[in-house]
Amino acid sequence: MLRQVAEGVLVHESEFVQSNTVVVQGRAGVLLIDPGVTGSEIDCLANDLRGLGQSVVAGFSTHPDWDHLLWHARLGEAPRYGTARCAATIGAELSDPGAKARIADHLLETEVAGQVPLDLLGLIVGLPAGTAQIPWDGPEVRIIEHQAHAPGHAALLIEERGVLVAGDMLSDVLVPMFDLDAADPIEDYLTALRLLEGVASGVDVVVPGHGSVGGAGQVQARIDQDRGYVRALRDGQVAADPRVGPSAKPGWEWVSHVHEGQLQRLAQGSERDGASH
Repeated sequence: MLRQVAEGVLVHESEFVQSNTVVVQGRAGVLLIDPGVTGSEIDCLANDLRGLGQSVVAGFSTHPDWDHLLWHARLGEAPRYGTARCAATIGAELSDPGAKARIADHLLETEVAGQVPLDLLGLIVGLPAGTAQIPWDGPEVRIIEHQAHAPGHAALLIEERGVLVAGDMLSDVLVPMFDLDAADPIEDYLTALRLLEGVASGVDVVVPGHGSVGGAGQVQARIDQDRGYVRALRDGQVAADPRVGPSAKPGWEWVSHVHEGQLQRLAQGSERDGASH
C-alpha cells in the first residue's frame, strides 16, 4: 500500500527486507524509483497508481543490484533511467545469457523464491555521465552520484519536497555495505556521506532503499551513524553499532554476518596492500 511521506511523494514498502519503492507525482504522471519486489507487490503498486489515476512516465534505478532493477508490464513502457555507470554495469552483467538464471538460483535461498519478476530486469537507459537531474515533467529530482555501495550508485534529492531518496545508504537496519571490488571502498563511502551531508540541511524526509523512512531529525543522525561505522572499520576498531550484534532488530540478525564478511574482505585487502609495498 502506498503512503504519503511528503507532498506528492509516496512510498510502498515491500515485505522483503523492507525494500522501499518511491513514487513522485509529476504533471503528466509519476516517476517510479526502485519498484519491487515480488510480482504481487508490484501488482499492488500498479493497482494503487491506477486508483490514483496516475500512469508511470519515468523510472529510475538507484544502483545495479537486482532488487533495484525490477519492472513489470503493468507499469507500462516508460523510459527507465540510471546513471551511465549503473547502466553499463548491469548491461555487462546481462550480456551473459546465464545472468538471470543465477539471480533466480540465488533467490531460491530467500522467502521470495519464484515470486520475483525477472523478465524486464535491468532494462535501463544510462543517462549521460554528469547528468544533474532526471529528465521528466515533474518536480526537479537532482542526481547525487557517487561510488559507495555499488558502481554508479545515486541518491536522489527532490529539493522542493524536502525528500532524499538514499538508495542503499542511511538505513536504520542495514550497516553500510561497501563495493568491496573498488580500489578504496572506505574512502568511496566517506566521500558519499560528505555529499549527502552537503544537502542534509534541506531534507525533511529520508527514504533508504531498505528500512524505515526517517524524518528531518534523523537525516544527520543516520549520516553520523554510518560515518562512525565506516571509520571504525577503517581504523581497525570495534564497530559499536546497534544494527549488528545482540541489539540488532529482530529478523535482521543476518546483518552481523554481512558485517563479519566485510571485516574479513577489508583485512584481506589490507594484507595484499601491505605485501605489495
